[in-house]
Amino acid sequence: MQEQNMVPVTILTGFLGSGKTTLLNRILKEDHGHRIAVIENEFGEVGVDNDIIESGDEQIVEMNNGCICCTVRGDLIRILGTLKEKRDKGDLRFDRVVIETTGMADPGPVAQTFFTDEEIGNYYLLDSIITLVDAKHAPKQLDEFHEAQEQVGFADRILLSKTDLVSEDEADKLSKRLKKMNPRAPIKKVHFGNAPLDEVLDIRGFNLNAILELDPEFLTSIAHEHHDEVESFVFKADKPFDGQKLESFLSGMIQVYGPDLLRYKGILWMKGKKERVVFQGVHMMMGGDVGKPWGKSEKKSSLLVFIGKKLPKDIFLAGLEECLAR
Repeated sequence: MQEQNMVPVTILTGFLGSGKTTLLNRILKEDHGHRIAVIENEFGEVGVDNDIIESGDEQIVEMNNGCICCTVRGDLIRILGTLKEKRDKGDLRFDRVVIETTGMADPGPVAQTFFTDEEIGNYYLLDSIITLVDAKHAPKQLDEFHEAQEQVGFADRILLSKTDLVSEDEADKLSKRLKKMNPRAPIKKVHFGNAPLDEVLDIRGFNLNAILELDPEFLTSIAHEHHDEVESFVFKADKPFDGQKLESFLSGMIQVYGPDLLRYKGILWMKGKKERVVFQGVHMMMGGDVGKPWGKSEKKSSLLVFIGKKLPKDIFLAGLEECLAR
């Protein structure tokens, strides 16, 4: 399917109590003009307001604003397939999908659904992972729960909720900690789920063709007293990569460290190529795509970001250095 015809999917994640359901209720009830299928991936818990979803088996409820609400109590691939069938037959109309993960979930397996099932991957386009972070409780949650750290590590965008319950200094300290963990996700404050939908949808944060734009200040070293399990590091080079060496090195590293690599992404200058290569991956799955050509006056360089759990930064950096063309 051509990318413009694919159905974009947003994964909404965040720890228990971070405000996901508040945001979802707004999406399901507000007259916003979007036709959205919302999937509650709650595995048996009752999620969005009880008057919308009753407990029981999978069901699909149409809302009066054109949205559709589904509950999943099992296989996400199956419900996405059901929605596809109904949409193709004309029984349901929707333009996009939002999936809410349960508060204790690692969003990785949900994201991997779109890479592991060919039919789903060809029909739906994984647009982005949005993570809600509770400003009041996140410092403690990040200390105690690796799931909370993974949710931050996977984020393409972070929505900071409940900032009215903390001081400006506390919110600033938390933002710095989140940037240290995930330098590529912009952070936006939200109040009671009141995030403009254009800041949640159509971000193309997960898209291989999207141009990676990293705010330079995200990459500055920030001193902090936490030793978070999820950390990030950056590799920069102003020499081109040798394609074969790079592929061989990264494949080997992913075989060994794939389970601990949450996200990795970058813009690469490859020897002999006129265009930049946009590269990214999740855990054991990586891919590259040709980006726009380098401009005549543009300074060519490579920039890669790795986000993961206790990764051997020195081995990665030294190995990448060895992959540069001589």
